Amino acid sequence: MSKVLIITTSIRARSNSDIVADKVAEGARAAGHDVEVVSLKGKTIGFCKGCLACQTTKKCVISDDAVSIAEKVLNADTLVFATPIYYYEMSGQMKTLLDRLNPLFPSDYKFRNVYMISTAAEDEDYVYEKAVSGLNGWVDCFSKAEFKGSFFLGGVTSMAEASGREEELKDAYEFGKALA
Repeated sequence: MSKVLIITTSIRARSNSDIVADKVAEGARAAGHDVEVVSLKGKTIGFCKGCLACQTTKKCVISDDAVSIAEKVLNADTLVFATPIYYYEMSGQMKTLLDRLNPLFPSDYKFRNVYMISTAAEDEDYVYEKAVSGLNGWVDCFSKAEFKGSFFLGGVTSMAEASGREEELKDAYEFGKALA
């Protein structure tokens, strides 16, 4: 049984990426994983200052919600980031969080498997590629970790529209069951 941390990065109420993330979490729980879902809604996460003090102290000089999220990331076996796709890229709040996870680089982090869930108004196969590439850039900095895969649901624009996509939500559930 793995400890799975799903971080939902949409700050939109009834977001489509949250709906898909919940279904992935349900599948992961059914597979016997210990699953925690953390949302960035209502969280304060400042921009990285680039001071690099964290590379020595393993702690960020900024005291906000990113610190407690980083602690959860440090102790998870599997990470799943859920993001809406904006302008063919991950959400800004997801990128800001990834930057703020810099204190983990010199740490004895536990995560080995990293996944991405994404949703978008556009439905073409290439829509999520740049977001996956961006997350892969982060994963590449953690030599013990590996990007293992992604789940994409396109063609959803309105709030909670994903809840009506039963076939894709079944696929998301199966994606969650297959997490390593």
